[in-house]
Amino acid sequence: MPGHRRRRGRTALVAAIAAGGLAAAVAGGVALATDAPATESGRPDTARVLAAPEAAGEEQIAETRQISGTFDGENKRFTGAGALGGDGQEEGQDPIFELADGAVLKNVILGAPAADGIHCLGSCTLENVFWEDVGEDAATFLGTSENATYVVSGGGATKAEDKVFQFNGAGTLTVRDFEVSDFGKLVRSCGNCSEQVQRDVVLENITVTAPGDELVGINSNFGDTARLSGITIVGDPDREIVPCQKFEGVTDGEPEELDSEADGVNCVFQESDITFR
Repeated sequence: MPGHRRRRGRTALVAAIAAGGLAAAVAGGVALATDAPATESGRPDTARVLAAPEAAGEEQIAETRQISGTFDGENKRFTGAGALGGDGQEEGQDPIFELADGAVLKNVILGAPAADGIHCLGSCTLENVFWEDVGEDAATFLGTSENATYVVSGGGATKAEDKVFQFNGAGTLTVRDFEVSDFGKLVRSCGNCSEQVQRDVVLENITVTAPGDELVGINSNFGDTARLSGITIVGDPDREIVPCQKFEGVTDGEPEELDSEADGVNCVFQESDITFR
């Protein structure tokens, strides 16, 4: 999907989690991986930390599954096959799941390959969804109504070469009680969609494990807002992860990176809203 690409590479960083940390985030959860060597790209071969439930089964999906109403995956791991078997960053890949307006997807583990993850065509809820190895994007939000609401509640994602959540549509995206590690951007308001709108992002109770680039990227010239609270960043002693990055969005070409200051207008948070461990 369109969007600003990851702007710099990262060296894998092993982060230690204090007692009572992410392992307690999901009852009965297990760490997907421990220390691992880096790949040629410099990203770890497996995630350092992701407290996901143990998979209750496996299913391959070769054609995008359409979801309306509520779909409970019961902690099954889903992976792409055939045309959905890609795990690279090529634009325009199809998703594993496509959610109709108002749909709910819950208790799902997306393994590798995961193609373009999940697409929400309108308002949607993703509840306790885990991405073990993000493909092009973990989820893309595409609703056209300014009243659309997208909620990501619980779950987590790791190994996102670029974006975790791509926000191309209109409305408000709320991500709460979520964990992310080894990523480019957690949320990116589309920087170069052919039709641009105001987008609002809310991040609540997010645990972030380095390496990572930005928590949220917004287009201040289109009136985007990002509200952050309860953010915990682990393993980033030099504070390289940017909480809120402003861009001048465009409808063609590449967006221009602006400042990353909390201004109470576009990037809305206080110093006390972010804790470094």
